Amino acid sequence: MRSIHIDNVEQAITGLVMGTDYFTPDIMDNVTEVLEDYIKIGGNILDTAFVYAGGKSEQAIGIWMEENKRRDDVLLLTKGGHPNEHGPQINKTAIDEELKISLDRLRTDSVELYALHRDDPTVPVGEILEILNEHVEAGKIGAFGGSNWSIERLQEANDYAKKHGLVGFSFSSPNLSLAKAQAPYWAGCVSVDDSILAWHEQSNLPILSWSAQARGFFTGRFTPEDRSNENLVRVFYNDANWERYRRAEQLAKEKGVETIQISLAYVLNQSFPTAAIIGPQNHKEMVSCREAANLVLTEDEIIWLDLRTL
Repeated sequence: MRSIHIDNVEQAITGLVMGTDYFTPDIMDNVTEVLEDYIKIGGNILDTAFVYAGGKSEQAIGIWMEENKRRDDVLLLTKGGHPNEHGPQINKTAIDEELKISLDRLRTDSVELYALHRDDPTVPVGEILEILNEHVEAGKIGAFGGSNWSIERLQEANDYAKKHGLVGFSFSSPNLSLAKAQAPYWAGCVSVDDSILAWHEQSNLPILSWSAQARGFFTGRFTPEDRSNENLVRVFYNDANWERYRRAEQLAKEKGVETIQISLAYVLNQSFPTAAIIGPQNHKEMVSCREAANLVLTEDEIIWLDLRTL
């Protein structure tokens, strides 16, 4: 499986990142089956967060790693700083406390990657960088990044880090998919548009994309006439995205693969480093993702799928 390099992480991460937002300790047989299957296809990184399943996702991963002696076989990406009923949680007290709890749940002393789930633009980036650098120096996190951060704040942060001799943001985790979101999935979420794409092409900052397959838009289960999934309609239903679907379907037929595999390959074949957070829940879906990760799309095919050429 192809892999990418993240600054401050010694081992390369695989292009397929295993999403675990539905993991809980009461379904450990399923968790174990999925994670062992993921390792068999060559994956090596798990994505979780302080808020996933009320913290049970991290707990389940910790149990699985400990009981199966798998800590050395996977890299961990967890996230903190998600807003709660008290508002944004981008401050030293919240970040320190959430990271400690996350590490306890995961039954480990450190994680290779850490991301702030949201930004708080009212907090100076220098203050945020100082907090995160303390945890890097303490050996609790390796690289850190921003999930749903604007490119303006990412640039400001890395300019500050360079000027002050600090570790900067090594990756970003917005939504990057072939279908373009016309509305946020959830409040504060960031989806890649043309300007964000151009910035990443210029900066070469890696993207770890959530909802890389556009919430099932390319599975073939939906049509322009079927408006039963209100969320999918709100976020993705427009003429441009249905044309992207048509082109992905056409290219899939030419290559003898599935349309949804083309959509995943689109994310993994950008001109800068990318990885896709996936959520297969059975062996068939896992194999489909693995096959998609092997597909090579040309620059011309990427541009055509993206409606940048006729």
